[in-house]
Amino acid sequence: MKRIMIEPVSRIEGHARITIQLDDAGKVTDTKFQVTQVRGFEKFTEGRPFYEMPGITSRICGICPISHQLAASKACDAIMAVRIPPAAQLLREIIHCAQVVQSHALSFFYLSAPDLLLGMDHDPATRNVAGLIEANPELARAGIELRKFGLLVIEGLAEERVHPSWIVPGGVKSPMTVQARDRFLAAIPQAMATAEKTLGIFKGVLDSFTEEIANFGSAPTMYAGLVDSAGNIQFYDGLLRFRAADGSIVQEGIAAEDYAEFIGEATLSDSYLKAPFYRPQGWPEGIYRVGALARINVAEAMGTPRADAELTEFRQRFGRMAHSSFLYHYARLIEVMYGLEAMQLLLQQADVLDTHVRAEAGVNALEGVGMIEAPRGTLIHHYKVDENGAITWANLIVATGHNNRAIGDGVRQVAEHFIRGDKLEEGMLNRVSALVRAYDPCLSCSTHAIGVPALDISLVDAKGALLDRLRSDA
Repeated sequence: MKRIMIEPVSRIEGHARITIQLDDAGKVTDTKFQVTQVRGFEKFTEGRPFYEMPGITSRICGICPISHQLAASKACDAIMAVRIPPAAQLLREIIHCAQVVQSHALSFFYLSAPDLLLGMDHDPATRNVAGLIEANPELARAGIELRKFGLLVIEGLAEERVHPSWIVPGGVKSPMTVQARDRFLAAIPQAMATAEKTLGIFKGVLDSFTEEIANFGSAPTMYAGLVDSAGNIQFYDGLLRFRAADGSIVQEGIAAEDYAEFIGEATLSDSYLKAPFYRPQGWPEGIYRVGALARINVAEAMGTPRADAELTEFRQRFGRMAHSSFLYHYARLIEVMYGLEAMQLLLQQADVLDTHVRAEAGVNALEGVGMIEAPRGTLIHHYKVDENGAITWANLIVATGHNNRAIGDGVRQVAEHFIRGDKLEEGMLNRVSALVRAYDPCLSCSTHAIGVPALDISLVDAKGALLDRLRSDA
């Protein structure tokens, strides 16, 4: 009996390990995807004034602080029972599009492109962003420029690139200037050209990954994501829709405040990461996925011309419902194009320069929920407050949590297909890690234990036999 441990899983945000158990014949008998960190933001926000939540929760992550600020601010808007000014909504949507663009660029170029463009079996010493720069400096520069564009918009609106304090309950702190709008609009065409070029390069290498596409977490599941009234993709202000693996709509029109009727959270004994599920089907039958691939499966269309053209080509190649987790990379690039087009349309709106950008109010409701689509999937912030506005309870359901069970199942599928126990090769193990990277998980965002996490310690002998076990289900 052999045990392979991949720790840490590289090129992801946060810390995780993968354990693979082999029998004496070298066949995979078990796998575990274990998130080994815990942050606990939900507990230490208790007692803080609700209006501090956007600033506090943005510190959960340095990659997607904008996403947490938006979800937190929407929850606070609900506590204040206000409708934010039209200009504030436009500005929130613009900065959110910028966040999606820069985050997807980071995922594709910095974390996954070494596998995709250099090869899964490439020398690990240079299978990284430095090796990519050396092998293809023009493409690496394009990745840097695309991420730089997203950060340019964030900084131009919020005056800070990381953890800004511009998004607040009731709207935003300050309006956009004419100069900033014109600067953003002038930069979009080049960003679009970069996105189109990257899509072309990626589509050109897809045929060399047919085995990975077939075996990278390709089991059909349900999918969830926000859509607008026409069923098109919506990052900021849509309603939640669940679609089955066969393409039928399971449930739609779910408002933020009703999420708990449809989403439950399972606690796993060997991971600090909870596992949400579709409550009407129970656990574990109610597994579903979120994120870029889920969004393009759930939505009818993107709603912008270039992104819709790319989505049409995607569906012609992989069908109306695409299930391989490898295709998350493709979906992210389509969403980059959509984010740029949507941002351009938002910047051209007549109200976007209006100076009324914040609604003022106190506590008018003792509970509020904010729900958006973060780059990695549906993000939910749920707060309860006392009459003075102090947080008494908080729950965060983060994108990577939704995907927890699917990632674990995908790890097993990849391990069973690619790993040969009689002759282990680094490229085999890299494919297991690459399955996790396909989801672009943010484990720092997603581990927020409620109460005391369970303790499970196993004592095994040299042959893997269990000698003793200490467990606490607190």
